[in-house]
Amino acid sequence: MKKIISLILILFIVTGVNIETSFFAWGQTSAELINREIKELNEDIDGQRDKIKNIQKKQEEYSEAIKKAQSEKSSLNNQLAIMDNRLAKAQLDIEIVEERISRSELEIKKTDLEISNQNKELEKEKSHISNVFKLIQKKDQVTALEILLLNNSLADFLSQVRYLEDINESIGESIDNLEKIKRNLEKEKKELDEKNVQLASLKKELLENRNKLAAEKENKTYLLDQVNRSEGEFQKLLSQAKKEQEDASAEIASMEKLVRAKLAKLEGDELSFNDSGMIWPVPKNTITAYFHDPDYPFRNIFEHPAIDIRAGQETPLKAAASGYVARAKYGSGGSYGYIMLIHGDGVSTVYGHASKIFVAEDEYVTQGQIIGLSGGLPGTPGAGRLTTGPHLHFEVRLNGIPVDPLSYLP
Repeated sequence: MKKIISLILILFIVTGVNIETSFFAWGQTSAELINREIKELNEDIDGQRDKIKNIQKKQEEYSEAIKKAQSEKSSLNNQLAIMDNRLAKAQLDIEIVEERISRSELEIKKTDLEISNQNKELEKEKSHISNVFKLIQKKDQVTALEILLLNNSLADFLSQVRYLEDINESIGESIDNLEKIKRNLEKEKKELDEKNVQLASLKKELLENRNKLAAEKENKTYLLDQVNRSEGEFQKLLSQAKKEQEDASAEIASMEKLVRAKLAKLEGDELSFNDSGMIWPVPKNTITAYFHDPDYPFRNIFEHPAIDIRAGQETPLKAAASGYVARAKYGSGGSYGYIMLIHGDGVSTVYGHASKIFVAEDEYVTQGQIIGLSGGLPGTPGAGRLTTGPHLHFEVRLNGIPVDPLSYLP
C-alpha cells in the first residue's frame, strides 16, 4: 500500500512539473511565431503610412498649382492647366484611398493574429486549470497521515504540503489570467469591428473618387469640344456663361422677394409649411463641387453658390422640402433651366440644370414630390452654356443669400 501511495505522490509531483513545462514550451514557440508575424505586419503598416505621406505631399503641390492658375487671367491654356491639375489630384485621391485600404487590411490581419494569440492563451489557461484540478483530486485521495508516513522527516512533509498549497494558489492566478485574456479579446474584437467599418467606408470613398475622376475627364473633353482649341471661342463661351449665371442669380433674388410678398398677404393654412428638415433631391451620390469650392473649375468666373450632385441625365428631382414654386424656367436651346421653391423660415431651394419641369409657378408642392428631371449633358435643354456634365446644381438660400446646402441635408 505504501508503495502505491508513494508512486501516486511521485507522479503527482513529476506530472505537475512536466505538464506545466511542456505546455509553456509549446506556448512560447507558438507565441514567438505569431509575434514575429505581427512585427512584420507592423513594418508593412509603417511602410503604407510613409507612402500616404508622400502622396499627401503631392496633393498639396497640385492644390497650390490649381490656386495659382485660378488667380491668373482666364484663358484656354489656363483653364486646361487647372483641369489637368484637378485630374492629377483626383488620381492621387484614388491612390491615397487605395493605400489606406491596404493599410486597413494589414491592421485587420494583425488584429486577427492577436485575437488568435489571445485564444491560444485562453486555451492554455483552461488546460492548466484542468490539469491542476486533476492533481488535486489525486491529492485528496491520500490522507495527511499517509503523506506523513511516506516522508523521512517533518521538513519533507511540510515541503510537500507547501507545494500543494502553491498548486492551489496557481488556480487563483489562472482565473485572474482568464479574466484578463477575456477583456483583451473583447477589446481587440471591438477594434476589429471598427476597422472593418472603416474599411467599408474607405471602399465607398474610393468609388466616389473614381466617379469624380471620370467626371473631371468628361469636363475636359466637353470643354475642348466646345471651344475646338480656339481662344476666341473660349472667351466667348466664358462671357455667355458668366452673363447666364448673373441673370439667373438676379432673377432668383427678384422672384423670391415677389413671391414672399405675395405669400405675406395670404391668410390661413397656406402660410404653414410644417417642414421637418430636408431630404436629398436626388439619390445621395458623389458631390463633384462643394459650396464655394476652392477647386471649382470656373471659380475665376463666378463663386459656386451650391453643391453639384452627380446624377445621370433625367434623374427624377424631388422637392427637398414642401413649398411654393416661385420660378420654373425651361432652358430651351441649351440655356440654363432651373426650378426655385419657397419654403418657411426664409429658406428657398434652387434645382439647376433641369432638363424637364413637371410643376408650374405658384403651385404648392410637398416634400419628396417629383418636380422635374435633372440634366447637365452638354447641348441638352437646361444644361447651360458651360456645364460640367450631368449633375444637379442644388442651392439653398436663407433670406435670399446662398448658404451651404450640406448644413440642411441629412
